[in-house]
Amino acid sequence: MDRIALTAGALYVIVLLRAGGTFAIGWLAGAGARRSRFAARISSVKFLRAERAIQRWGAPVVAVSFLTVGLQTAANFLAGSMRMPLPRYLPALFVGGAAWALIYATAGLGVLEVLGRLFAERTALGVFAVTGLLLVVCGVAAHRRRRAARTSGDTVAENP
Repeated sequence: MDRIALTAGALYVIVLLRAGGTFAIGWLAGAGARRSRFAARISSVKFLRAERAIQRWGAPVVAVSFLTVGLQTAANFLAGSMRMPLPRYLPALFVGGAAWALIYATAGLGVLEVLGRLFAERTALGVFAVTGLLLVVCGVAAHRRRRAARTSGDTVAENP
């Protein structure tokens, strides 16, 4: 069997289990919230309208969330907690999960192959590339933290 097909199949099973599990956890959390002291808050007209909208129109959002970074878990959890019906959720999970698995199996394997060759043929250049990538990631994370701290500091200063 082709390596990409095998990888895509394995990733597809992984994403179905992970996203389906997140949906199930969201479903259980929503059920628990409906029986908690928050039940009155989540039975308001606005909340019920939002819940109906997610139940009806949330499937495309779930499917597209697999093509983003960082939105996938939130979309699946929200779909579960807002009780999206399985006949709407499952097709979105299957389509979005397939797209995710194919992208990661092709592009992901390609990047790993390039890095493997780089380390095998020019180890110093490979170390330099990975170090540079890590520095960029750390720099972006530090910048975001500073910006978030500055924004929250401004809010506190404006509203004593």
